[in-house]
Amino acid sequence: MPGMHTVESTTQTVRSGFLDPAAAPVASIGSGDTVRYPNTWTHWGNEAKFGMTFADREPLRHRYPNGPYSMLGPVEVTGAEPGDIVECSITTLRTIGWGWNSFPLGVGALPHDFPEPYVHYFTFDEARTTAEFTHGIRLPMAPFLGVIGVEPAGNDPVSAILSGPYGGNLVLRDLTAGTHLFLPVTKPGARLWIGDVHALQGDGVVDQTAIETAAEDLTIRYDLHKDVPLAGPLAETDDTWIIIGFAASLDDALVGCLRQLIRWLAAAAQITEPEAYALASMAVSFRVTQYSHQTGSAYSSIPAKAVHAVIPKAVFPAEIRDRVAAWLRPGAAA
Repeated sequence: MPGMHTVESTTQTVRSGFLDPAAAPVASIGSGDTVRYPNTWTHWGNEAKFGMTFADREPLRHRYPNGPYSMLGPVEVTGAEPGDIVECSITTLRTIGWGWNSFPLGVGALPHDFPEPYVHYFTFDEARTTAEFTHGIRLPMAPFLGVIGVEPAGNDPVSAILSGPYGGNLVLRDLTAGTHLFLPVTKPGARLWIGDVHALQGDGVVDQTAIETAAEDLTIRYDLHKDVPLAGPLAETDDTWIIIGFAASLDDALVGCLRQLIRWLAAAAQITEPEAYALASMAVSFRVTQYSHQTGSAYSSIPAKAVHAVIPKAVFPAEIRDRVAAWLRPGAAA
């Protein structure tokens, strides 16, 4: 029977800003098990507090050179090996009661346009449906998980602000409760890390922060699928499949995303690559996931720019949708 595990945020289970290959697993689970992460930490090792001035926050950015995110993990999946994938299904995500948006100098799409840094704090309603901004602007909350990934190959710590085929700092706003994220395994046990909860974000995240917050309650189910040749992270919602490309420029991120989409769709849907290319031009939307730009960063790494492709399931007949489902979850219907 699938099991339930609880992982608390503590000084032993959290790494501030990085994925740590030397960390002992916080839980060892079987395929189909669910992990509950109650009361996750805010940024900078839970030192981000409501109402702090920007001047009060600035030393924190320098105290944590790998990045701001309080990373919780790793969760080890029994039997996971390179060549497999782990399906991460977000089943519950309720934020804490507050959050913030900010931009220091030298970051975001407009790093030199504003002479002063900015921070704005939000309090959320009890139902966690609305964040009040200024001038009567009401923002409908759509909480999602900003960072989720397996450990990439190698034994070196990896900054949590980076992303790639292993996942990481995806900041894909579609990773809400009900979404599934498929990640290719690169190490035995997969060793999954999570962090960086958001209350709301637009595509592009142009000032380089969303409404940053933490989770009062977060649960994720992990399913292992053996021998699936997935090249990078793939998200699935009720209506779409989503593929993400990463690069130093948006041009290269889009091209990389498109090539990955063509290869995956040809393999999973069993259509030709020219057909997949044509379909991408006619029916797929390519969106800026994040326009990360840091000219004055306190951190040791620079996040990639990212573009994601949104593939609508509705254009495919049931036969092809079933074929793709079987490719992603081989043996699941057996």
